[in-house]
Amino acid sequence: MRVGCWAHVRRKFHEVVQARQKNSRQKSKTGSGDVALSYVRKLYRIESLAKEKEYSPEQIQRLRQEQAGPILAEFRSWLEKRSIQTPPKGLLGEAICYALNQWDRLMQYLDDGRLRPDNNLAENAIRPFVVGRKNWLFSGHPRGAEASAALYGLIETTKANRLEPYLYFRFLFDRLPTANNTDDFKSLLPQYLDRDQYLRAPLGAVH
Repeated sequence: MRVGCWAHVRRKFHEVVQARQKNSRQKSKTGSGDVALSYVRKLYRIESLAKEKEYSPEQIQRLRQEQAGPILAEFRSWLEKRSIQTPPKGLLGEAICYALNQWDRLMQYLDDGRLRPDNNLAENAIRPFVVGRKNWLFSGHPRGAEASAALYGLIETTKANRLEPYLYFRFLFDRLPTANNTDDFKSLLPQYLDRDQYLRAPLGAVH
């Protein structure tokens, strides 16, 4: 399942507003970009409410369907109407086309309270690698690049599962020699790890 990113939608309409303010003498005037951003802000207020009240995934799902669903239906209707009236090659037309083309994926987060409306966490996680990529321009071989990507992915998955990377890798390297099949390897991944087994591991393996 592919999930769309509302932060990307927001960014595109924000560029529309910035361009209008830069080129217009009436900077306080409200335009279509502002209207679109107001819809997105309403969606994120719902997310803030769920976070503030520490809702469970099930509660978040119900909240989104009850409150975000009607907002999204109204936003979709507005986008379709504006798409007929807006040249597709301008900033506004491109922002509208992007939102409509991604709509099915943008709606996916409504059905699962574990999902987020954007991929900001993933982007923040890879930012250190993006900043340093000029230093890592050459991996020596395509297989080296694949190995680096796998290693970085495993490190970030470790962090996402609230494990300390160094201790986890000590545990991992201690257990890898005894892994014999796919299920054994899968059980060592951070998201499938038996926490009791991990915590009971000998001190030499995790410290």
